[in-house]
Amino acid sequence: MTETTMGRRERKKAATRQALADAALKLFLERGYEQVGVKDIADAADVSVTTLFKHFGSKEALVFDQDADKEAALVAAVRDRPAGRSVPDALRDHILVSRFAYGANPELRRFLDLVESTPALREYSDRMWIRHRDALAHTIAAEIGAPADDASSAALAFFALQARALTRDHPDPRHMINETFDLLAAGWAAVHPE
Repeated sequence: MTETTMGRRERKKAATRQALADAALKLFLERGYEQVGVKDIADAADVSVTTLFKHFGSKEALVFDQDADKEAALVAAVRDRPAGRSVPDALRDHILVSRFAYGANPELRRFLDLVESTPALREYSDRMWIRHRDALAHTIAAEIGAPADDASSAALAFFALQARALTRDHPDPRHMINETFDLLAAGWAAVHPE
């Protein structure tokens, strides 16, 4: 009975969290981030502001509720790369896909435009993205059989994650990512020849 109750409780928590994230994104896209307050979001999700803050630590966090998925995808890009594919090239592929994945998806494009056009969201997004550095560095180190605190793995993780920020104001972001990863791949190959 306790397991069933806990399962139900966890499902309700997840449903509330998703309702809050969905309401926030809908309101932000309709009105703009700055024009929406946390009370507006709580009301739209039919919960209290206190409940909202039990699920999300800040207004910005409401927009980035899939952070764990992003970290898992980064780690998988390294861990599940095809045989013979270097770590920098696997990361390049992942960054290119994640940076240009919106393609024909207008909702994703609107979301990315919202983030890029809102300084608070852009800054929060950058902080969230770089938080994955340690997990990525440890995965790289494990993949090459190095200690968890390997300096070259930490450096590759850091610069690979920073590549996304370099594209922000560049007229040709795809070219910028490729140039950045060409440099990273050359440096990586010098330290870790295969």
